Amino acid sequence: MSKPIFIRNASQLVTLQGSSDAPLVKEAMSDLTIIENGSVWIENGIIQAVGKDDELFEKYEGRLGEAEIVDASGRLVTPGLVDPHTHLVFAGSRENEFNMRLQGATYMEIMNSGGGIHATTRRTKAASHEELFQESFERLNQFLRHGVTTVESKSGYGMEWETELKQLEVAKLLNEKHVIDVVPTFMGAHAVPKEYKEKPDKFVELLIDEMIPKVAELGLAEFNDVFCEHGVFTPEQSKRILEAGKTHGLIPKIHADEIEPYEGAELAAEVGAISADHLLKASEKGMKAMAEKGVVGVLLPGTAYFLMAESANGRKMIDLGVPVALSTDCNPGSSPTVSLPFIMNLGCLKMGMTPAEVITAATINAAHAINRGHEIGSLEVGKKADITMFSVNNYMKLQYSYGVNHTHTVIKNGVVVVRGGHLLEELSLSKN
Repeated sequence: MSKPIFIRNASQLVTLQGSSDAPLVKEAMSDLTIIENGSVWIENGIIQAVGKDDELFEKYEGRLGEAEIVDASGRLVTPGLVDPHTHLVFAGSRENEFNMRLQGATYMEIMNSGGGIHATTRRTKAASHEELFQESFERLNQFLRHGVTTVESKSGYGMEWETELKQLEVAKLLNEKHVIDVVPTFMGAHAVPKEYKEKPDKFVELLIDEMIPKVAELGLAEFNDVFCEHGVFTPEQSKRILEAGKTHGLIPKIHADEIEPYEGAELAAEVGAISADHLLKASEKGMKAMAEKGVVGVLLPGTAYFLMAESANGRKMIDLGVPVALSTDCNPGSSPTVSLPFIMNLGCLKMGMTPAEVITAATINAAHAINRGHEIGSLEVGKKADITMFSVNNYMKLQYSYGVNHTHTVIKNGVVVVRGGHLLEELSLSKN
């Protein structure tokens, strides 16, 4: 059992209190519920008290000797950052494609020539469980250094059962072994394999009849995702795949309207998806449907930035009432980054979001996008003590000074795992 932790005298303590039941929308996304000179008392991995430092000092004065004191003077303290859309488990990199894009090749041209998803699929298929685990474990270490305490992880670099299973098994092991919580998503419908290019409905049937039931039976995923895009899966095929997942207890997610308008946002609302992600080309009709059904729009400005494309219209979505979250979309082809703070910078600089809105989008709304809003994403009594402290004295400076990793201290499940920007290796970064 770990010692109690007393975080003291934060210049600003961003609590986001009162947001556990549903994601924040419109003006509420700017209400961070900040406590100046704020403090937090933690025991057994759970937040016990949040408030002004003098109030908590008076309450716990008799127990200070048993607690680990974390001095937050002059620093910003927020809930641990949550990344709700990653392709964490993969092998290799694709820097050659980056060079091709700089010379004018498009995403779909690279993919159709055997690159893109198919290139990573080949490498992931060839990698052993141990190789995938080690590569992904190091990525999680980098996420942690950037203040992230929970990530979603998709399969999808197999598109056949053995490799999809391998990715999901590695994600499960990472969740067991790394301090970061890893939330699994099945995405067998990431692309149509080459052998099914002329008969994509046959692959859809394989997903529905064989893969999805096996994933559910083995308990290897919580969500079921599909890439609804022209040249990948049609809205009709996507609906069949998502509805099949629902019959097996998998919550629907959807890669929607990334490259061209394709009614993905509308489909997300129709099937009751927990989130629709990308949305660069989402229609206003689709945005309004998402807002009406409470579908979280997970925006990935790093992907648009890396692909040199126009970003999603985050400002319009928020104004229409879509609950917006942010994510890195960490993957080897279109967003090879683990820096959620930089993605927050891009939310301001490329999508018209405010400094307050991007914090909400990377904490409580991101938590709701992966069905975790009841336990993480805000600093409230009874929630998990996942907390990030930044070396800036206010939340606006976190976005003003862009492209810099300001993460100073990370507390995960009530244990300090990053201090002074460095991983505490003596913890072995393990839950066990």
